[in-house]
Amino acid sequence: MRSYEELLEKALKELPAEVVKRDRFESPKVSAQREGSRTIIKNFSQIAKSINRKENHLFKYIIKSMGTAGFLESGRVVLQGKFNEEEIQKEVDNYVREYVLCKECGAPDTEFVREERVLFVRCLACGARHSVRS
Repeated sequence: MRSYEELLEKALKELPAEVVKRDRFESPKVSAQREGSRTIIKNFSQIAKSINRKENHLFKYIIKSMGTAGFLESGRVVLQGKFNEEEIQKEVDNYVREYVLCKECGAPDTEFVREERVLFVRCLACGARHSVRS
C-alpha cells in the first residue's frame, strides 16, 4: 500500500496546471438613441440573449424600475421619456446582479425554475438556488 505522501504527489501530478480559469462576466452594453421624447434601446434582443433571459421579463423589469411606459417591438424597446445610456445600463446591471448571477459562486450560468408559485434562480455551475421576485 502506498503512503499518503505518494498518493498526494500522484494526485497533484494529474491535476492540470490551471484548475479553473474564469473570465469576469461583464454585463452587455446598452446601445440607445433618443427620438423626440422617446428613447429606443436598439440592441435589446442581443442583451436578453447574452444573459439567457426572456425579452419580456427583462422588459418588464426595465420599465418598472425606470418608472415609465414603453413597448417591445422587433428586438428593440421604445421607452416613453428621455433617458441616457448610462441610466439604462445601470438598470441592466441591476437586473444581471439580481436575476442572472449566482449568489454563491458568481457564475452567470443560471436559469429560472418555478416551483409551485415561487420563482428561483438555479445555478447550472454549482447547483445553488435562491428565490427571486417574479
